[in-house]
Amino acid sequence: MEQSAEPPRRPSSPAEPAELAGRLRAVVQQLLPLLRGQQQNRDLTPSRTAALAALAAHGPLRISELAARMNIALSTTSRMVDLLDGHGWLARRPDPADQRASLISLSDEGLALLHEVRRETTGLLAERIGQLPPDRQRLLRDALPALEELVAWTPPDGTSPRRPGAGAADPVN
Repeated sequence: MEQSAEPPRRPSSPAEPAELAGRLRAVVQQLLPLLRGQQQNRDLTPSRTAALAALAAHGPLRISELAARMNIALSTTSRMVDLLDGHGWLARRPDPADQRASLISLSDEGLALLHEVRRETTGLLAERIGQLPPDRQRLLRDALPALEELVAWTPPDGTSPRRPGAGAADPVN
């Protein structure tokens, strides 16, 4: 009787998702410097870039809504918004629902900066992906739907998933 070259597939055990999660976390952490790019503007840190991206995707928002989307403390977000506004990357206007509050969105300069950063980092990543053999590029393409599901996942109770310790003493980067 001829034996198969592949070991029999066994059902997924709890250790397998944990191992996969650990490997994925490690790879993402190693990719982050590449994704952050070689930004010319030293005032644009990763967390500030994330705030601009959140406003581009979901704005205009109140500062409290931005804080919730980013899973960071309101006071941290408020300081970050002041810094972004000081660079001219944000626009503020009164909230029509409550004139005491303001809505923040990207200014034209902020949107242009975000597009520039995304263009740069996408180019760097595309260069790396282009160096992979075609079969590895295919595997990466095939994994994207699962990764996109991980990003879009929300808990069954509908709340926003939070990082452990989020909202505690987050530094303004």
